[in-house]
Parts: sequence; structure tokens; C-alpha cells
Amino acid sequence: MLPSLLMMSALVLTPAQTDGGLRLSNVRNTFGELGGTRPEGKLIPGDILFVGFDIEGIAVDAEGNVDYTMAMEVLDRNGKPIFKQDPATKKDFLPLGGNKLPARAFVTIGLDQQPGEYTLRLTVTDNGSAAKPSQVLTRRFEVTPPTFGIVAVHTSVNEQGNIPAPTTGTVGQSVFVQLGVVGFERAKDPKDPKKPAQPDVVLEMTPLDERGQPTIQKSQPIRVNAGVDEKDGGFTIRFLLPMTRVGKYTIRLKATDNHSKKTATYDLPISVMPTD
Repeated sequence: MLPSLLMMSALVLTPAQTDGGLRLSNVRNTFGELGGTRPEGKLIPGDILFVGFDIEGIAVDAEGNVDYTMAMEVLDRNGKPIFKQDPATKKDFLPLGGNKLPARAFVTIGLDQQPGEYTLRLTVTDNGSAAKPSQVLTRRFEVTPPTFGIVAVHTSVNEQGNIPAPTTGTVGQSVFVQLGVVGFERAKDPKDPKKPAQPDVVLEMTPLDERGQPTIQKSQPIRVNAGVDEKDGGFTIRFLLPMTRVGKYTIRLKATDNHSKKTATYDLPISVMPTD
């Protein structure tokens, strides 16, 4: 089942909020928590916008600890708050020195989220500094009407998907490509009409090399046509990706809805580095 709550995100710095040397930089959309930069674009319901950024100039104690809070609001196009998260205290450890903390946030677009423009507002406060400087980030994003599509694409270390992995790895490593599918149609089984209506979606993963050529002659499709609860507007699936050769690749994901005859694709950049 895909999540249906609008959650935290962080994006573009509001320059007027500069204070006390605290700075939020290197803001970018990412493929998952640790993935490479994802191009900006409209989001369909069920998708997740992952964001990475750096908190620079944060106070670090003698043991390498930092103490800060983050709070967030989501506003509709008229400036009306539709979601608010109170300040949450966070403590992190910088054992390698410096005063720059890599940070992550995300926004999950609910399956029932109304189409339109929204604004995210995130406030970061440095509690380790006596002055408690703050920075504010704001970002507008647009949600499209519901449609058939591939969403929430990211890589993970484990099959369950709860341990994130970078989209850059080394030869010999394996990751799971996690994704969700939404907007599919359902149909009853004519042989057993008492059973819940089910989707009939075929998923394919095709790696492409730097020239855009497939690295395998034929993909190994996964068909989902059973076991999807009637209450679920989406389902998740995963592909195992062994990193067997150095290079830059595009993992092309394709979903075909056999009921509606619609297709959707999603390209995930992957880099494989040598181990030495």
C-alpha cells in the first residue's frame, strides 16, 4: 500500500533569512534519500519528492555533536496552511570534522491529493549556537491530476526497501530498485466474479548503456494481477540490480496496464565505479 500523507520537504533558500552564518546550500531533488539529482517536474499523486541539502555553519560541540530543529508548513496556492509539523529536535554526529551537515527531507504526495500548486516552507534552527540562528527554505511544486504512472523510485540495500542505497555503487555490489505503480484499472475475474477486482500490470526493467543501447536482449517482466487489496490505490514492487560492470547506465522502468492499455516509463540514472 502506498502512503497517503503529505510529509516534510525542504528546497530553495529564502535569502532574506540569512542569520548568524547558518546557511542551507546544495539543495537538489534526488532519486531517493541518497540518490543522484532528479530533474524537477510535476508530481503525480502517489509520488515522493526526495530532497537533499547541506546545513552549513552549524555549531558543533567538542565531541562532534550538533543540535538543531526543523519545522514545516505546506500551503495551498492561496497561502492557506493545509499541513503543519511542529519543530522537531534533531541531534546528529559529525565524527569527520567540519561544520557542514548533509540533510534530507521528503514530501509524499497522497493518492487523494488535489491537483494544483503548493508551497513548502521549512525552518531550520541551530540550537547549539547561543544566538539560535534560523534559516527558512521555501519551494513551490505542482501536483497533476491522478494518472497511470510509476512513482516513488529509489534504491535500497535490502529487499524491504527501508535501508536506502546511493544510485552510485561499486562493482560487485547489488541494490534493489524500488518503485510504486498508481492509476491502474481493475477488472473482475470472469471465472470467479466473487473475487475482488484486480489490476493486470506488467513491469519491466531494461538497463541502457551510455549510448542508450540495452545491455540485455530481453527483460524479465513481473506481472501483478493478484493480491492487491481493493482499498489500495497503488502497489509497490522491486527489481534486483547487481552492479557487475563499471559505467554509467540508465535503468529504464516500464509499466503496462493490460486493462486500460496504457503504458508509463521512468528513467533512473545509475553509476558503477571500480573498487580500487
